[in-house]
Amino acid sequence: MASAALCGMLFIPGINTADRPTGITVHRGMGFMEIAGEMQRKGAIRNRWQTIIAGRAIPGLHNIKPGRYTVPPGMSNYLLLRYLHTHPQDEVRVTIPEGLEQREIALLLSSKLDMDSAGFMAAVRDPAFLGKNGISDSSAEGYLFPGTYNFAWSDTPEEAAGFLVRQFKKFYSDSLQSIAASKGLTEKTLLTLASIVEAETPLDEEKPVVASVYLNRLKKNMRLQADPTVQFALGGEDRLLYYKDLAVDSPYNTYLHPGLPPGPICNPGAASIKAVLNPAETGYIYFVATGKGGHYFASTLAEHAENVRKYRLARKSTTE
Repeated sequence: MASAALCGMLFIPGINTADRPTGITVHRGMGFMEIAGEMQRKGAIRNRWQTIIAGRAIPGLHNIKPGRYTVPPGMSNYLLLRYLHTHPQDEVRVTIPEGLEQREIALLLSSKLDMDSAGFMAAVRDPAFLGKNGISDSSAEGYLFPGTYNFAWSDTPEEAAGFLVRQFKKFYSDSLQSIAASKGLTEKTLLTLASIVEAETPLDEEKPVVASVYLNRLKKNMRLQADPTVQFALGGEDRLLYYKDLAVDSPYNTYLHPGLPPGPICNPGAASIKAVLNPAETGYIYFVATGKGGHYFASTLAEHAENVRKYRLARKSTTE
């Protein structure tokens, strides 16, 4: 008699499940008892103990992966557990814009996936993670390739960050590596330069010209004097820089220190990386914003001074 009751509890459709589709969320770290309680709270089942007994009767089925599930109506307890045990994870489509710092990517992913930003930041700074992904630096800054991707909602920080690094490795083909080698650029120096270009302009057509400015400066042993490196040194949200900011004591401050900063300041996209590999052929060593979205470029200090004057006039006209 007891075995017949157990069979009924296991296999009779609708005996314990809702008569309508029900959404439930299983977070990482939730145990089977907690999951059963969550299903009862959300109305997917009427009695959590029936589901718990079913899970104990067939132990393999109570291993339920984190995820967001829509439970079909009228299932038996057995089919319910089998469904949760085998159902593919929900995918979440996320767009990671070019030029985000890894802390910003952490916040973006934590708002979309079942992870926290602190866990993501810990992952991208973990020496084991970096070694596994072939990154010889103190973090994955610069290697988290922008784009629109499908993530599993339950992806761990390590899985999500590793996926983004692999997208960069996939993009950085043998042919691009050969171009970089011919120009004396290591992977790190390429990404560092590309990150500065990315932070300077959103205009893809302008990026090869911006890249030429910084490469020309390096050839002349001039300091890069790149505002975005100071922004990175200051931390926090981007804001208008003041002259006092240019004196911030940081190895990333390219107004104070010659050459490249210690590493990338953001995560550049394909256009910025290609701009460094194939820069425009110019004699420019200065540039300033037009005040209308682009930049004026100059080869001499006198030309640059005139461009600064035009920028200030444009800025003044927009504030009046």
